[in-house]
Amino acid sequence: MSTYLTKKRYDIMSNGYPENKGHKGIVYPSPIFGPIHSRRLGVSLGINLMPADGKVCTFDCIYCECGFNKDHRPHLQRPTRQQVATALEVQLQKMQAEGPQPDVLTFAGNGEPTAHPDFAGIIDDTIRLRNQYFPQAKVSVLSNATMSVRQEVHAALMKVDNNILKLDTISPDYIERVDRPTGHYDVMAIIKALKSFNGHVIVQSMFMKGQSNGVSVDNTTDEYVLPWLEAIKSIQPQQVMVYTIDRETPDPDLRKATHEELDRIASLVKQAGIEVEVAY
Repeated sequence: MSTYLTKKRYDIMSNGYPENKGHKGIVYPSPIFGPIHSRRLGVSLGINLMPADGKVCTFDCIYCECGFNKDHRPHLQRPTRQQVATALEVQLQKMQAEGPQPDVLTFAGNGEPTAHPDFAGIIDDTIRLRNQYFPQAKVSVLSNATMSVRQEVHAALMKVDNNILKLDTISPDYIERVDRPTGHYDVMAIIKALKSFNGHVIVQSMFMKGQSNGVSVDNTTDEYVLPWLEAIKSIQPQQVMVYTIDRETPDPDLRKATHEELDRIASLVKQAGIEVEVAY
């Protein structure tokens, strides 16, 4: 699967969304995709709990590799718990016989995995199958954290090896402009939920530059970094993942943060005594 797509032209629609005339985003196979090589996690077998023909997410991020929600309205249903377990076991059996050996089983894909109504049960099935076929592999969840306030989701995330939850900023205005929640979103409630994992959480934070609809989306300055850092200190995660844009984005005017900017942010996290990983 290609990690880069050819960049095409965009126009601004009357509703303020960039009109996508070429980059429609990546829609992953469902419920299993890969294995692929993740720059952060190694050989990763993907588990996609979204429909195979579209995107279902509680965010509509302007930098999402899967494109804008409006461009991928699904017609199919989410895979059921049994369909996920069956497909996962078939793929693990194949990898056991033919390779490669997975480093991680990763819940990701085109949408928010924790929004699946059977997410907790699917986690239990995945851990059981991991233990049976590749007990050394980790189970990871890449989530935007919106559902972490729900008790059953919180309990399921406590069971996985890598509970990777998003916090790009603590600025409500920036969140509305960049992450664009599709429903109610209270960043202070999310921070409280992240604290409640008692260290069993990896915070992933996207830093970038550029503009969206003529407004700056640069969150590499102290205006955004220092309040975010204070939140990180209060959460006390096991690790922070600092990263920037890696693939083409549906909004064409976004730019990568520089190595120097990412290193500066990472150094502040290190100074706070928290482990940090940087992806350029």
